[in-house]
Amino acid sequence: MLDALFKPKAVALVGASTKELSIGNVIIRNLLTYGYKGEIYPVNAKADKVCGLKSYATIADIPGEVDLAHIIIPSQFVPQAIEECGQKGVKAVIINSAGFSEMGDEGVKLQEEFLANARKYGIRLFGPNCQGIINSDPELNAYCNFTFTFPKPGSISVVALSGGVGALIMQVLDDLDIGQRFYASNGNACDVSIPEIIEYYGDDEATKAIILYTEGFDKPREFLEVARKVTAKKPILAMKAGRTEEGAKAASSHTGSLAGVDIATELIFEKIGVLSFHDEGEMVRAAMAFSSQPIPAGNRVGIITNTGGPAVIATDVLIDFDLEVPKLCEASIARLQETQFPQAALENPIDVVATAGGPQFRAALDVLLDDDQIDCIYINFVTAPFTDTDAVAREIVEVNRQRRKPMVCNFMTNMKLERYQKTMAILKEGEVPYYANPGDAARALGALVQYGRIQQRDIGQEHYFNNADATRAAAIIHEASQSGREVLSALEVYGIFEAYGIPVAPWNVATDVEQVVAAASEIGYPVVVKVDCAEIDHKSDMGGVAINLKNDVEVLNTVTEMQDRLGHFGELGFLVQKFLPGGRELIIGASAERELGHLVMFGLGGIYVEVLKDVIFKIAPVTAVEAAEMLAGIKTAALLDGVRGETGIDKEAIIELIQRVSQLLCDLPMIMEMDLNPVMAFADEVFAVDGRIRIHIDN
Repeated sequence: MLDALFKPKAVALVGASTKELSIGNVIIRNLLTYGYKGEIYPVNAKADKVCGLKSYATIADIPGEVDLAHIIIPSQFVPQAIEECGQKGVKAVIINSAGFSEMGDEGVKLQEEFLANARKYGIRLFGPNCQGIINSDPELNAYCNFTFTFPKPGSISVVALSGGVGALIMQVLDDLDIGQRFYASNGNACDVSIPEIIEYYGDDEATKAIILYTEGFDKPREFLEVARKVTAKKPILAMKAGRTEEGAKAASSHTGSLAGVDIATELIFEKIGVLSFHDEGEMVRAAMAFSSQPIPAGNRVGIITNTGGPAVIATDVLIDFDLEVPKLCEASIARLQETQFPQAALENPIDVVATAGGPQFRAALDVLLDDDQIDCIYINFVTAPFTDTDAVAREIVEVNRQRRKPMVCNFMTNMKLERYQKTMAILKEGEVPYYANPGDAARALGALVQYGRIQQRDIGQEHYFNNADATRAAAIIHEASQSGREVLSALEVYGIFEAYGIPVAPWNVATDVEQVVAAASEIGYPVVVKVDCAEIDHKSDMGGVAINLKNDVEVLNTVTEMQDRLGHFGELGFLVQKFLPGGRELIIGASAERELGHLVMFGLGGIYVEVLKDVIFKIAPVTAVEAAEMLAGIKTAALLDGVRGETGIDKEAIIELIQRVSQLLCDLPMIMEMDLNPVMAFADEVFAVDGRIRIHIDN
């Protein structure tokens, strides 16, 4: 538990200062300004008082117990300060000071030293090089932070890796008059981690939604496991920085080169149901809806508008979020005919026209509440000067308080006019999430629906294939590792495939021309011949693949030519395989991600994979549901069903193949990269006809 950090009964400030612009002074003034209900103990040996409060020479001199201490002193003195906090019985420490792991080897040594002292006494450390925390609970008002925005109480909790972005998010929330519950920015995060904070927020009943800003995770698996549990209870709205960093991982496989630098975080978000945003404003505006609205049961939206154009804009955005705008049932239309003006449009959207007042809006809202074909409500409300806008707002509020279906409002007005400020105040007091333009309102509703869809989604469990021989495959990898080879030979790759029941085209390996000809004759023509050399990554690009060889002479001439042209790369071997024309070329691959496991890739294969880059990634283990999503998720998914008379592929066989690859990767974590490219898919069967595996070698 982190109660000592987020709910401290007494706070000490080691490094309290009489200098007004110093952090050691600002934090005390923030605590006083925010009305902190606990005890505040400045620690400063040279001053009798700081900010009007009695100061103490050392933390040991403080007469009462201390839950939380801020440390705001030069980095070299922090280890001793932690020792003194431990002797005092302090439970948690916020280290605002910088100069540790972010500064190189000397800083790392200091950080290791104060961490050892903290562990000796069971102290939880927040930071270093951080802002701190805020708890807006009126019973506490703990502003243990040196920022400048004083949030009002609310139900949204924020955690941000970057203090600057965290302060920005907090300010945007405040500008929108949205309350907050907790705020935390933990800097270097040497002890208390973002996953721990997320877990704490998840257990807090007063937190309805969580905003997360991150630049990546040191322990991605820990975040995945923690956040998976939290998202089942409440939404996490997240933004990851660095999306547009150019380049990809240095990798020799197709899969490694196509897995961009940011993909692991995005895949974590997808797998566990975190809502991902690319814009901090959109994220905050969505949080406003989550703070007051129920989660919709489905994606069918009813639209009420008193002006035409904004409804069109909103509809476009809602459709982009996969919401439906269904026709109303006959009973609903009949009710509307009895209550709306003759000029009103009674389909969905319902245009109550500009002259509509409270009764017309309320009647339309009641219809949408009662219509079983509607899951959520979108309102366009322009403050026409010839209507009682306050009455309209009160009706919207009364319906909103029923919490039967979620609603958002696009409130279009001149906010400088006192008359409409009152209307806006009615909506605000009634906890109606309102937005200045239709797109923002529609995107907020789209986020609500998206989370509702996530809650209903069941990806199932991973399938375990009993006929997989993990022992045989592990022995193959161990032998290669013992001989110092990162890239496995074709014989080893196909041995692993067969151990896991991965279907492969009939094959054999050979080391000279005579053996290649003999293997081809045994397999049966036509055949494919591929050069097998650890120094040649992409055989097709180097002219190391020959297809549709129909007889011994063609094989002999081809192999001789390859030896002459590619022999300088090193010792050449050859893979001989049955030629299988006419199938759809696909790729299934994998790349290892630090402390997360493997990313599994699916897409169009062969020579087109690098050109089209039409691929989908998932985190292993991959379930059957996720594998089916991979097939449906590529842009060229229609090709898998067959177009213009072509026969579609055996999708179930590909789904099983993806799951077998997933199990292989989970069983064999020493695999760093793997490609099955191409996989030839036919109407009733699939075959891997080329493969490549690179492993990690222990030094």
